Amino acid sequence: MSLDHDQGQGALTQLRAYLAQQALPSDGRLPPERELCETLGLSRGELRKGLAALEAEGQIWRHVGKGTFLGSRPIEEVDDAAAIASRTSPAAVMRARLLVEPQIAQEAALHASADDLRKLRLVIAKTRTAESWRQYETLDNQLHRLIAEATRNTVLVALFDLLNTVRRTVVWGRLRADIPRPPADHHSFAEHDAIVDAIAERDLEAAGRAMRRHLRSVERKLIEAHHDD
Repeated sequence: MSLDHDQGQGALTQLRAYLAQQALPSDGRLPPERELCETLGLSRGELRKGLAALEAEGQIWRHVGKGTFLGSRPIEEVDDAAAIASRTSPAAVMRARLLVEPQIAQEAALHASADDLRKLRLVIAKTRTAESWRQYETLDNQLHRLIAEATRNTVLVALFDLLNTVRRTVVWGRLRADIPRPPADHHSFAEHDAIVDAIAERDLEAAGRAMRRHLRSVERKLIEAHHDD
């Protein structure tokens, strides 16, 4: 094994630990490379190897001149997404999610690989140990994106990305923040388990039903938060 490979793996391990512990800002932007190097004790070359590995996994994306951001790269037609968001409502976005995401879950049940299931289980485990709502929301978004990726259908992934970009642009209430992190009995934990269990069992109908139940729960919570504001 080469020294370069060892350095890249070491940087990757440190970056994963760093991201798991941080409460990033709302735009998910990471600190500048210089600051990350100082914080993690890495050289610029080591850091960039680790960042490249995370980008290849879809964990981060980079924009020259703007920085490095957590999550998958947004759709290129971001202006179109903003235009859609300006002409829609939170209720319409949720209706679209209820139409699209259960079908995506069904396709995932048909096509998901063992590696897809491993990644889904790993993210689910991380949601249960999230140290903040921000961290939980990032992991929740990652889980839904991984389900879309498991369909092996680039059109469905692109559709999910567009819908997700619009969803994040349209504001509809907010979750209560009286506690710093999701409680142990947070409704989404069991709902996420049910979705992934159905996908693992190749039960298309159950996967669609589980996703629909989950989205209905999210819808109810958002409505409650909106009315309580």
